[in-house]
Amino acid sequence: MSVLKNKIDFAVVLSVAKANPNGDPLNGNRPRQNYDGHGEISDVAIKRKIRNRLLDMDENIFVQSNEKRSDEFNSLRERAEKNEALGPVMKDKKRTSEMFSEVACKEWIDVRSFGQVFAFKGTGAKGVSVGVRGPVSIHTATSVDPIDINSMQITKSVNSEPGESKGSDTMGMKHRVDFGVYVFYGSINTHLAENTGFTGEDADKIKQALVTLFENDASSARPEGSMEINNVYWWEHDTKLGQYSSAKVHRSLTVKKKIEEPKSFTDYEVIFDELEGLKVDVIEGQ
Repeated sequence: MSVLKNKIDFAVVLSVAKANPNGDPLNGNRPRQNYDGHGEISDVAIKRKIRNRLLDMDENIFVQSNEKRSDEFNSLRERAEKNEALGPVMKDKKRTSEMFSEVACKEWIDVRSFGQVFAFKGTGAKGVSVGVRGPVSIHTATSVDPIDINSMQITKSVNSEPGESKGSDTMGMKHRVDFGVYVFYGSINTHLAENTGFTGEDADKIKQALVTLFENDASSARPEGSMEINNVYWWEHDTKLGQYSSAKVHRSLTVKKKIEEPKSFTDYEVIFDELEGLKVDVIEGQ
């Protein structure tokens, strides 16, 4: 399939119910929150979920987590060196950054989508320092309204090792957002798509990953069904640079609550400011 020809903008609206969408390790793993009290989900966390969904779709992913892998490699360097196409390039003393980037982008969809910094220690051909800029950019998700964080104390009353006498209970804390609607935005740049070989087919896979973002993602912090994609909004422009700036396209969508204390997504409304000549494709979450 040919390289992406038309600029794309998108927005995702999601709901959180009795879950911790993205804990902050520097704040006792409480749900992330900005200074205005609005909840946040980092762009890094969103990209991790997209990568996981692409893995579920049997796509080749370079940055895999320890908890979810499709191969036996424990590091990025191992994955790069053992790759049949990239391994020889890494050993080639005459290689260039362009050669390295081209092969890496062909091999892994997340590299040609989000970009990647390849930084491996070593001298000569063994050392690598190559940066790839990807066409897909993701914003931090922010809740429409300030969130309420509910914290509960939990205990562990079992022995970890055999033969131990019963010790005192181990105390801990668990945090959650009772309910919140979050929105995040993104764009796909055609100029950078040309550099990485990102195609229209790749864009469709990213769209599919967004629609099913929380499938196969359950954990104790995010029980099954507690995170839901409500809608994905997808704008495909008629030109490489687009009829409108991404900022204007993103501002054309507004999510507002209809009642004072919303408890579900139906208590919100989505408002569009129509942009002449630019249609939006609305896909409901699954």
